[in-house]
Amino acid sequence: MTLSELIPTLGESLRGRLEPGIWPLSTAHGVDGDLLLGGVPLTQLAARFGTPAYLLDEATVRRHCRDYRSALPDVEIAYAGKSMTSRGVLRWIAEEGLSLDVCSAGELAVARSIAFPASRIVFHGNVKTPEDLKAAIGYGVDRIVVDSLDEIEQLGALARYPQNVLIRVTPGVDAHTHKAIATGVEDQKFGFSLASGAALDAVGRVLAQPSLRLVGLHCHIGSQVSRVASFEEAARRMVGFLAVLQIRYGITLPQLDLGGGHAVPYRPGDPSFDLRGYADRLLRAVNYECSSHRLPLPRLTIEPGRAIVGSAGVTLYRVVTVKHGTSRTFVAVDGGMSDNPRPSLYGARYSVRPVGRHFSPISHPATVVGRHCEAGDVLAEDVPLPADLRPGDLLAVPCTGAYHHSLASNYNMVGRPPVVSVRDGAARLLVRRETEDDLLSRDLG
Repeated sequence: MTLSELIPTLGESLRGRLEPGIWPLSTAHGVDGDLLLGGVPLTQLAARFGTPAYLLDEATVRRHCRDYRSALPDVEIAYAGKSMTSRGVLRWIAEEGLSLDVCSAGELAVARSIAFPASRIVFHGNVKTPEDLKAAIGYGVDRIVVDSLDEIEQLGALARYPQNVLIRVTPGVDAHTHKAIATGVEDQKFGFSLASGAALDAVGRVLAQPSLRLVGLHCHIGSQVSRVASFEEAARRMVGFLAVLQIRYGITLPQLDLGGGHAVPYRPGDPSFDLRGYADRLLRAVNYECSSHRLPLPRLTIEPGRAIVGSAGVTLYRVVTVKHGTSRTFVAVDGGMSDNPRPSLYGARYSVRPVGRHFSPISHPATVVGRHCEAGDVLAEDVPLPADLRPGDLLAVPCTGAYHHSLASNYNMVGRPPVVSVRDGAARLLVRRETEDDLLSRDLG
């Protein structure tokens, strides 16, 4: 079968079924070509909240929280807040018993506004300003992950009581992911190198600060990591370093945070993450290494973010124009790189599904582009879309719950989309649409 013959077949297939792992768990077929999310038709959501709009299925978020707690009952699950932070989402996370990691005073302010327990908060970030550190100390966050020698000195001077800290270690593990989201390899901005001896030096510096209490180590090898072997290798190296510290300094650290970065599929055929397999192999690796080094088992923490909220999200766009170029068809929508910069940042690829009416069974490859003044403002390239697609039609893009709202900008002074949660046939506004008045309120002239 030739490519031109295959495209119509793919188009019919994609519109006739919902790819598992990509769409929220509550997604279902509606009438007249519509889809339901949380029991609510997408056309109804578009009419009520406008487009573009981020939709978030509460049931999927809660289910993923429970899946992690079930697979790893004795491990602390800390939701990576950078993937998607809002008051509503953090309430769900708190109610499901997860901990939280934040990376700025702003993310902490959201957590603080809903009284997220400080005892379940970890503060991250390779650059923490004095304001960040003061906010963390002021709220009494349980652990701060230190990432530089300067930060150790600053935190030591600011801390009012023995502050629990973890040291972020760069374990030198290749996560086999895009270079823009690989954080476990040498010679990059995150953490203290294990191989160079910088991590060992950092331990000494923390121990010399009377206001700091070293309680453990932290590592994070990257994002969108599907190879469990990479997590196993990082765990082995980190336990080995715990053994070195016991010999060198006579200390037995009680905590080990192995980060997150668990992959989610964005399109059919993308690798998924085997949570049960990961849980089994990670715990075996830690248990074996601790036994080999005669170390007590540390309290483990992991930090899933994308894996909790990614597939819970769908973004709705409305087609504004269809333009036929010399070799490509461009479908331009009312959003773009201001609400999803991931394709421009590191080539992320998405599925796209037309909804709201019955479309032609014949599909052609099209490139979905945004409204912004950049040639690189591309949301999805060479995706099968119906031949009769026209202005006013709705497009749904699944797996947009993570790093969309978080990365959104005001490029071309376009307001950021609303975040709408759905559950049991009801929709609720979590974050309202940004207005022109909002944009002008900060401009003092």
